[in-house]
Amino acid sequence: MARTALIVKTERKKKEFMKSLQSGKAPHRPTQVYNRCQRCGKVRSYMRRFGLCRICVRELASQGMIMGLKKSSW
Repeated sequence: MARTALIVKTERKKKEFMKSLQSGKAPHRPTQVYNRCQRCGKVRSYMRRFGLCRICVRELASQGMIMGLKKSSW
């Protein structure tokens, strides 16, 4: 539950940041805007390309849920 609230809070801050950039004003507290995993809410080891943390990328890759990505195993 706590992670869900943090994800919502982060999305709101991103929207405010983008809105201030589009209006031409300097963003208010730009360092408070950070990325979170869309699936689990983790802050660290975030991969921009997928919008997920490395653990979620690995799980989804092994299940074949991410197009063009395959977990290597030998």
